[in-house]
Amino acid sequence: MKYKALWLTDEGYIEVIDQTKLPFEETTVVLKTSEDAIVAIKDMIVRGAGVIGNIAAFGIYLAAKEDNNIESIKIKAKLIRESRPTAVNLMWAVDIMMEKLLHVKSENLLEVAKNEAIKICDEDANRCRLIAKYGCDRFEEIMKETGKDSINVLTHCNAGWLAIVDDGSALAPIYEAHRRGIDVHVWVDETRPRNQGANLTAWELSKSDIKHTVIPDNTGGYLMQQGFVDVCIVGADRVSAQGDVANKIGTYLKALAAYDNNIPFYVALPEGTFDFDIVDGVKQIPIENRSEDEVTHIRGVDEDGQIKEIRIVPKNSSALNYGFDITPNRLVTGLITEKGICKATQKAIKEMYQ
Repeated sequence: MKYKALWLTDEGYIEVIDQTKLPFEETTVVLKTSEDAIVAIKDMIVRGAGVIGNIAAFGIYLAAKEDNNIESIKIKAKLIRESRPTAVNLMWAVDIMMEKLLHVKSENLLEVAKNEAIKICDEDANRCRLIAKYGCDRFEEIMKETGKDSINVLTHCNAGWLAIVDDGSALAPIYEAHRRGIDVHVWVDETRPRNQGANLTAWELSKSDIKHTVIPDNTGGYLMQQGFVDVCIVGADRVSAQGDVANKIGTYLKALAAYDNNIPFYVALPEGTFDFDIVDGVKQIPIENRSEDEVTHIRGVDEDGQIKEIRIVPKNSSALNYGFDITPNRLVTGLITEKGICKATQKAIKEMYQ
């Protein structure tokens, strides 16, 4: 049970990379209680739909470690389930864990919870390996179609191994392309206001020596117009039954620009990111409204190497901070899943997962 973003300690606790400190500090946090897991999710110490789900699963395990009583675990499971509203992997993982535990004898609760949480992570890692294959196969097809011997990929936010064990979703085909020796270059949206692209995706790609360039969020459309982008690929926090995609704020605008410039726009996701109970994502997916401080302040390193947070807007200015937006399925070229690539339609999704 050791993944790149999280692992089990010898004491039976969960250690995670503190993503709020990247890329300037590489530190970890040990989660010892279910409340620690909730704080890690809420405060974005861990983020990304898949890893949120993984930590939610291990939050149930930690709840069992605290109190080997199913009624107590139920109470804590409800709190974990409500820790963030948009990424459906969180609810999906909690529901799987609780369904597994409801009919287990109390003396076996801890062992079963641990094994089930590990199983969820292992299955996510396997799904990401398949997403890598199918996505990279599509990259190679695009290169043949365009007659190019290299590929320029534009992505938004972070959907790498920090977000979904152990290769990510949107970054998984990029890592696979690098492994195959393909000449791949990535345009990395900064992803304001939390800068997950500039801080996390760029950090991940640097670790793997993959060519990349960080760009302001509003640059992608111009790059597409000028022919500098061959394909767009993003992850997702929730995808409706008909293929509407909730992802980091700004994804919708990239999809519009890709559509206008006839550039393929793909969404990579494992099974746990589908919400089959929601059909119309634009109307039904709940969108998290986060703290104004994320917009009004920014964190970085000064000339003396000191990490500082500074205010960048006037004190009397308010800010609006929706964490996600919805890309309608009509703008999505295809969904890259562990089962293959399908169209973003209710019929195609149902046929793939029936």
